[in-house]
Amino acid sequence: MGALDIGIIGPALPAIEKSFHVDPRLASWMFASYILFFMVGTPVMAKLSDRYGRRNIYILDITLFTTGSAITALSPSYPLLILGRSLQGFGAGGIFPVASAFIGDTFPPESRGRALGIIGSVFGFSSIAGPVLAGFILPYGWEWLFLINIPVAAIIVIAGFFILPVTVKDDEGGFDVLGTIILAVLVTSLAIGINQLNTADIPGSITRPIVSLPLLIAMALLPILWRVENSARDPIIQVDLLREREVRIATAISAGNGLSQSAIVFIPSYALLALSLSESMASFSLLPFVMTMALGAPVIGFLLDRAGSRTVMVSGSLILITGCLMMALLSSTLGLFILAEVLMALGLITVIGAP
Repeated sequence: MGALDIGIIGPALPAIEKSFHVDPRLASWMFASYILFFMVGTPVMAKLSDRYGRRNIYILDITLFTTGSAITALSPSYPLLILGRSLQGFGAGGIFPVASAFIGDTFPPESRGRALGIIGSVFGFSSIAGPVLAGFILPYGWEWLFLINIPVAAIIVIAGFFILPVTVKDDEGGFDVLGTIILAVLVTSLAIGINQLNTADIPGSITRPIVSLPLLIAMALLPILWRVENSARDPIIQVDLLREREVRIATAISAGNGLSQSAIVFIPSYALLALSLSESMASFSLLPFVMTMALGAPVIGFLLDRAGSRTVMVSGSLILITGCLMMALLSSTLGLFILAEVLMALGLITVIGAP
């Protein structure tokens, strides 16, 4: 649900713009506010789960996400709708890392890869499948994109109390309030600055105060955050982990994966222009991608346990690079286009999350 609501909003934007009489620039905050608070919620909720137990924070995350869904669907005004989306994103930001931490706590090493592979693949699959699902729900009203979360979340919360193990760690000192505030302001400033960039005139738009001021704030806060987290007794971001080579490599790969995953949004438009497909056919051009991710996920988890993370990550990265190059340079026919999609999906599902 958390991943679906990243991309599911795209097809609904025109209907929401019309419903609240807002322009496309303002409507983009439906997406930006969710991602922004998702980014803030991820480290905050992960740290809270270390301190106060996985189950409690996981159920709190789902409750926040569901409350945000209800506010978004029932909002009488656009500002309240953005508040609902922000609450949704903040709760969703904790769902993925806390679920992964559950696996790390409870599964033995020999089967941990398969379990993490399932969670990682569901997240990747759902973020891409969101726009496809929206096409089926939108005829009944955009509100149902969010109302449908409520009964599903209620079942998960009830089941969570009975199934999820209780894990509590000793209190390691006061919560890192200062680090959390600085992180939130930094990420917010960065998101606002990037969101206001005019891609048709990037050099000119950088000089505008709405772009330059938030970006300068973000740059100024970065060394301050580093210093505060280095001196904090129980930091929200453990910056000394970045001294570990494995963490730096994994973070760099994650950045590349994120950019690759973002590019997938444009595949239908690419199919429309490059292959001269109709709009209806282009909208289904992601189906090979989605199907490959769904079918490949359990296989990748199995290989992760058998072959090890390094082999899987290197192989997956090479497959993803090959698929991207083929999509860019060789996808002149429908067959090559689908093959490029399959390679991209196989590579992406290999390197998302589990390794």
